[in-house]
Parts: sequence; C-alpha cells; structure tokens
Amino acid sequence: MTNKADLLESAATAINASRRRFLGTGLLMGASFAFANKTLADTLSGPKSSDKIMIENFSVAGVSEGTTELARVIKDESEWRKQLSADAFQVTRKEGTERPFSGQYVNNHAAGLYRCICCDTALFDAKTKFESGTGWPSYWQSISHFNVTETKDSTFGMVRVAVSCSRCDAHLGHVFNDGPKPTGLRYCMNSVALHFVARA
Repeated sequence: MTNKADLLESAATAINASRRRFLGTGLLMGASFAFANKTLADTLSGPKSSDKIMIENFSVAGVSEGTTELARVIKDESEWRKQLSADAFQVTRKEGTERPFSGQYVNNHAAGLYRCICCDTALFDAKTKFESGTGWPSYWQSISHFNVTETKDSTFGMVRVAVSCSRCDAHLGHVFNDGPKPTGLRYCMNSVALHFVARA
C-alpha cells in the first residue's frame, strides 16, 4: 500500500518535471524571440548588428576608387537633430516623405553625384537621373549596390521596397519597377536625404 510520504514524493517529482518543462519552453521561446528580433533589426533601416560595412568610394569626377570596409555611422537622435534640418531628420531618421515637387533636386539637371545628407556616401550619379513626373528626383540605378540597401516596406497597406544608405541607415525613398531602360527601375528619392556635389 502506498503511504502518504510516497504520495507526497511522487507529487513533488511531477511538479519538478513540469517546472523543468516550463523553464525549457520559456528559454526556447526567449531564444527564438531574440533571434527573430535580430533578424528583423537586420532588415529594417535602423542600426544593423555589424559595426562594419563595405562601401564603394567615388571621386568627385564620379570614378570608382574601389571598395573599402568602413565603420557604420551610428548616432543617437539628439546628434542627428543637431546635424540635420527638421525635414531631413524626419525623412532620413523617421522614414518620412517630403511633399512632391518641393525638393531642391527635382529639376536639377547638372552633372555630378548625389551623396547621403547624413554621412556623405555616394548614392546616385546624375547620369542616371530622369524626369519621372512624380515630383521627386528619380534615377534608373544607384551608383553602387554596396552603397544602398533595399528592404521590404509593408507600411500604409502597401508592399514597397524601401531604399536606405548602407553606411548610416538613412531612409532615402523607394524603388519601383516602372522606370526607363536599361534597368526598368525608378529610384524615387527625397531631395532632403541627398547632398548634390557638382562634377569636377
């Protein structure tokens, strides 16, 4: 016959087993959540997990000077606010959009390079700029696939491809598949995210 002590011991053993299963499940869920957060962070325009990035450098004349590994540019919000205009901050750091036809580069036809307003990374060559009629400066390709990052953007009930600066994660605009030849792409950018440097 089972005595009271045996029953208590069996109950304690069962409770301890349940606790171990619960803790194991919690640890597994926690690890999965952490991995998911890291993966999500690596696909958004916020700071990435790596502190180094490969960037292609370009001379003032627009000639490639090769790639180099550089440190990511990461600043806190107060530092970006000091560096940028209110509009540039809203677009580049908060993924905003300037009003169509309001940007200074919509009708700019000069030869030169368009660089990131936040970190001066070369982004677009004026040779690839075209009149899209959308009210934003548009290009049929970026200057280098190293220098821009493209990520899925599902905000506002739409599925788009957001474009950001690879070095500082500044939001630049979006890319669409309705551009001219030879790429068929339209990089629709915000003027306030760019800094134009005339070709030497």
